[in-house]
Amino acid sequence: MNNLHQIYLVSDSTGETLDRIFMALRAQFNKFEYESNHFSFTRTENQILKILEGAKKRKNPIILYTIVNSKLAKFLADQSNEKNIPCFGVLGDLILNFSKILNQKATHEPSGQHVLNKEYYDRIEAIQFTMDHDDGNQTGDIEKSDIILLGVSRTSKTPTSIYLANRGYKTSNIPIVNDKSIPEKILNKNFKLCIVGLTFEAERLHDIRKNRLSSLKENQNTDYVNIDKIRNEVENSKKLFKKNQWPTIDVTRKSVEETAASIIKIYEIKNKKNDQYNFSL
Repeated sequence: MNNLHQIYLVSDSTGETLDRIFMALRAQFNKFEYESNHFSFTRTENQILKILEGAKKRKNPIILYTIVNSKLAKFLADQSNEKNIPCFGVLGDLILNFSKILNQKATHEPSGQHVLNKEYYDRIEAIQFTMDHDDGNQTGDIEKSDIILLGVSRTSKTPTSIYLANRGYKTSNIPIVNDKSIPEKILNKNFKLCIVGLTFEAERLHDIRKNRLSSLKENQNTDYVNIDKIRNEVENSKKLFKKNQWPTIDVTRKSVEETAASIIKIYEIKNKKNDQYNFSL
C-alpha cells in the first residue's frame, strides 16, 4: 500500500472538468493506485489551508486543481511548495496562453462554462428532444434531429444518444425490429440528415441480452436471446445500412464516449458536404 497515492482534486466550481481531466490522465498509467479526494467550490485561502493541512498528514499526496483566480491559484501552489506537496494546475497555462493569442483578458470567473447563455439552453433543448425521441418514439418530426442512430436491441443507442444530447446534439434513436420499424422518410435518398448505424458482434450481444433478461428475472427461452436469430438481426441490420449507404460503427469494444466522438466526426463531415452542396446550388 506504500504506492497508494492520495489525489486531491481541488476546484473553484463543481469539479466536473477536473474529474474528466484526471480520468484521462489516470488511463495513461496501468499501475496507479490512488484514492481521490474531491474539494469543490474552493474559493478562499482558509479553505486551501485546511485542505493542505489534511493532505500533509497523508502519504503520497498529489494536488491537481482548476482555479481560475490567479491569486488564489498562486497561493495554493506556493503553500503546496512550502509543504513539499506536488501540485499541478491544469488550466493556468492554457488561460494565460489563450489570453495572449486572443489578445484579451480572461474573466477569471469560476463556473464560466455553466453560464445560462444560448449554448446552455440549446443543450437543455437537445436533452429534452433526445429523451422524447428515444427508442423510436415520436418519429413524426424526426427531421428536426441533428443525428439519427439505428441499431438492433442493446447496441448502446440510448446511452450514446444521451451523451450526444449533453454535447448539444438533438438525437433520435430507432431500434431495428423489422422493415416496418424504420420511418419511411429517412429511407428517402433526398433525406440529408446524419444517420449512423450501430452494429455489435452477435456472440457478445447474445451475452448482454442474456444478462439483461437474468437481471429482470424473465424467461430466457425467447428469440431475443437465440444466437441464430441474433446473428440474422445483426446481418440484416448491416445489409440495411449498406443498402442506404449509412455510415456504420461497430460498438462491440467501444465506450460510449468513443462511439459518440466517431458520430460527431461523421456529423461534421456530413454537414460540410451538405453546405458545399447548398452553396453549389
